[in-house]
Amino acid sequence: MKAPTRNWAAEVRAGDVRALSRALTAVENGEAEAQSLLRELFPFTGRAWRIGITGAAGTGKSTLVSCLAAHYRAQKKSLGVIAIDPSSPFTGGAILGDRIRMNTHATDDGVFIRSMASRGAWGGLSQAAADAALVLDAAGRDVIIVETVGVGQDEIEIVRVADCTLVVVTPGSGDEVQSLKAGLMEIADIFVLNKADNPETDRFEQQLLSALQLAPPREGWNPKAVRTVATEDRGVVELISEIDAFRQSYAGSKQRQERQVAYWKSWLLRSLQHHVTEQALQNGRTLDELAAGVAARHKEPHKAAEELMSALGFGWKQSS
Repeated sequence: MKAPTRNWAAEVRAGDVRALSRALTAVENGEAEAQSLLRELFPFTGRAWRIGITGAAGTGKSTLVSCLAAHYRAQKKSLGVIAIDPSSPFTGGAILGDRIRMNTHATDDGVFIRSMASRGAWGGLSQAAADAALVLDAAGRDVIIVETVGVGQDEIEIVRVADCTLVVVTPGSGDEVQSLKAGLMEIADIFVLNKADNPETDRFEQQLLSALQLAPPREGWNPKAVRTVATEDRGVVELISEIDAFRQSYAGSKQRQERQVAYWKSWLLRSLQHHVTEQALQNGRTLDELAAGVAARHKEPHKAAEELMSALGFGWKQSS
């Protein structure tokens, strides 16, 4: 990667595509320069509207993202798209290539598309995706869309990254049971019934709405269901209208504050875990080594934790 310039943060904020690309690469690879860059950019974040799109593979998420991008561009809004792909078992890189699937926007400077590898991250999200969203936010993108891998019900981490979470389902394809389980039911702000030209759509929508009536009410907003046929660009205008309605309800709400606190709590804990791992390694002890000892019953877990904390220079007080 080309070495960053002294004015890297300023170039990113100015929307320079090359500087933005280098920044996202540094973030994804966990390079040391990325941390200092994020520190400089953070005060200039918080303006973009972040939309998370999740759901099982084959529901048409990427096609829907392309349609949303086209409509937002018609509104003269700039976009950043982060497409989380499964990792290659050989290189660790993204292997599906959403930039190819969204090639209709490839020549539009108002749409910046980045495929990122999940690299085994829980919740369908790359660990670096949230930081990448911050970079795009600081670069002045009006709307940031984060599309998850598509592994089904486990993709709940998206709710902490996105302001508005869309759960995409397809009637008649076996998604009914999965979509009605608690995980996706709880994170969805809007259900998108894609491929709604399926004759099973009416029945599925009735089941979904019945299930939603049993869910605990939310402050100022209850999840909606919107029908789309993304391959024909049908229903996308109505979907954006619902997203806008949610945004008005969400702004300043207790729900927004709770999501923000939950996200940054998770971020701080991940950062702490990374710091502990690095420090333990420098002091000659690794988490893998200690965990292996506990798993083999060679070491008692509280004793292993005490050794880890001692290696880091901290005392250890066992909880009662």
